[in-house]
Amino acid sequence: MYKVSIVVPVYNEEGNVAELHREIKEVCEKNNFVYEIIFINDGSSDKTEEICRTLRPLKYIRLRKNFGQTAAMDAGIKAAQYDYIVTMDGDRQNDPEDIPGMLNYMTENDLDVVSGWRKHRKDSFMKKFTSRGANLLRHILVHDGIHDSGCSLKVYKKECFEHINLYGEQHRFIPAILKIKGFSVGEIVVNHRPRTAGVTKYNWKRTIKGFVDMISVWFWNKYSSRPLHLLGGIGFFFTFLGGCCGIWSIALFAMGKKMSNNIFPPLLTVFFIIIGLLMFVFGLMSEILVKTYFGTGVDASYSVKEITDYGEE
Repeated sequence: MYKVSIVVPVYNEEGNVAELHREIKEVCEKNNFVYEIIFINDGSSDKTEEICRTLRPLKYIRLRKNFGQTAAMDAGIKAAQYDYIVTMDGDRQNDPEDIPGMLNYMTENDLDVVSGWRKHRKDSFMKKFTSRGANLLRHILVHDGIHDSGCSLKVYKKECFEHINLYGEQHRFIPAILKIKGFSVGEIVVNHRPRTAGVTKYNWKRTIKGFVDMISVWFWNKYSSRPLHLLGGIGFFFTFLGGCCGIWSIALFAMGKKMSNNIFPPLLTVFFIIIGLLMFVFGLMSEILVKTYFGTGVDASYSVKEITDYGEE
């Protein structure tokens, strides 16, 4: 018997929350799950809150304002109490009927994470094009071994999140972050349904934020424990360039060239050496910050206004 916490961030989804709750409840009861449904209202301005307060059973979390999907998901994950955590979108494009198969796949293959793969997406051409470009770049930089990091339908073991805080648009890269920490990640094809109510929340701003967070995950994967290896390497490169420019300046002086007419090489020498030294200093400071990060807790990027647990009718 699976004990499942289903985490769903919602933002202006008044036309979807009731039906989605019904579908989730139906799937859980049909499969004899011990379950809780967690809806996180991420600052909705429509009737989402009013509708959520009528749903049973439901653990309802309301954020003080719109902090973004990642923050809402992090709040829901931290409130989850059961062994398995399922995350999904609130727009009903993810199908709750896929949850039992994902749980079974996780158990059969002894995985810590199972990510949904929307192999046949029901989105606009531009959204699919942008997503495929982002997935290609993610494959080059992150190497998390999955096809569709943007699919919110995922299943995790609860212990995956014992020491993880999510920021920015990092909900897309949770499998990559967990794989860095040694958790096993798998993927399974899931159903993807067209949106029937509400409007999409994706835009160019989220695309840019996702790209920046991808760079952050890449850096964390490569240099989280030793940032000096990256910054120190860059510093060494600039110092080497400064040395080459210094040799160039000495050679010009030895040939009797007037330095007043050849000021460029000495200026480059000073510039590159200073940049190199700064990179070394930044690397050392980053080492100290990383040690501090691993040694202390990290503040959350959002604020929860209330958590209300609505039991059975």
